[in-house]
Amino acid sequence: MVMTDRSHGAKLMIRHQLAATAGLGALVLSLGVAALSGTPQAAAPPGSGMGPGQMGSQSMDQHFIVMMIPHHDGAIAMADLALTRAKRSEIKELAKSIKASQTSENAQMRAWYRQWFGGDVPPWTRGGGMGMAGMGMMGTGVPSLRNAADFDRAFIEQMIPHHRMGVMMASMAQNNSQHPQLKTLQQAMVTAQSQEIEQMTQWYGRWYGAT
Repeated sequence: MVMTDRSHGAKLMIRHQLAATAGLGALVLSLGVAALSGTPQAAAPPGSGMGPGQMGSQSMDQHFIVMMIPHHDGAIAMADLALTRAKRSEIKELAKSIKASQTSENAQMRAWYRQWFGGDVPPWTRGGGMGMAGMGMMGTGVPSLRNAADFDRAFIEQMIPHHRMGVMMASMAQNNSQHPQLKTLQQAMVTAQSQEIEQMTQWYGRWYGAT
């Protein structure tokens, strides 16, 4: 049986959403454990005066920053590709916005991390493994996106679940954040990325007749 464009697009979207959900479950569990146990998933930086089990509720903010920066890096990598490969001006403009906002947010989070925790943001690792990269958080879809026959379509199919993961991470962390500045940034992330998800969903339906 020949698969229609609509059914093919829907199946692709479902596949990406399932992959994102699996990674999201691990991330949400990780955030929840950090908040409840007070045990950091990343080692406390030198000079912070905090060892394992001593960070209390503030470990949520430290943990969130360590996770969100590489997540943003993944979106920035996809946006960089879109600036050269996208055919539609709407995708290019969205990519510019994503790159600008998330690059700025990463710089702000790095500055806060140094101020609050006394050191640079450590690379994310979990159990000595690939950590974020292993969960598709650092743009592991970039190679397939780079070679996609229909780049604009593939970009939307990857960026929507990536944004959904970011919204969930920021929403959950916001409930326990101890720094008002970070709470404000987390809410801004939820608002901006939710709007971008809605915009991409509308484009996908209009351009490809699929949701």
